[in-house]
Amino acid sequence: MSELVSVMRATDAAARWHVHQRRKGAAQEPYINHLLEVARLVTDATDGIIPRVVIAALLHDAIEDQGITAETIASEFGQHVADIVMEVTDDKTLPKDERKRRQIESAPKKSREAKLIKLADKISNVRAVANSPVPDWSVERRHEYVEWAKEVVAGLRGTSPWLEKQFDEAVENAVRSLLPLG
Repeated sequence: MSELVSVMRATDAAARWHVHQRRKGAAQEPYINHLLEVARLVTDATDGIIPRVVIAALLHDAIEDQGITAETIASEFGQHVADIVMEVTDDKTLPKDERKRRQIESAPKKSREAKLIKLADKISNVRAVANSPVPDWSVERRHEYVEWAKEVVAGLRGTSPWLEKQFDEAVENAVRSLLPLG
């Protein structure tokens, strides 16, 4: 199967699996927009030469958010893709603070492929804090999210200078959005 066919199959699967999911921000964007943004960032960072990472980027939240099994991903997209998705999947049975702590601790230990996806995911999420924040998040909570994302990304640095620059710009914009007007 051609790589383009595999990427399009993954795009279709992601759209179907997340069809009823929306982002939490004020714009309530379809969740597929986030998955496409993460995949596009990974594609740009790698010049599109690692299709399995693009596929894993498209599917990176399928297990965590939709209960899709790693076995399903492996049977449709290969074990390597399923392994990458598992590597970026949080264990939702753990308390939120523990999951966040584990993301910080595990970031430096991830494969390069997982690091690319984590970087792109954090870029997308920090951009959302600036452009379409969750309506009930206070300025303090948004600031805490950005600071936590910076801690995660500190362990991912050295993976992709281009993605790291995109993250730093997203942080600058998010911080600017948190400042009082005037």
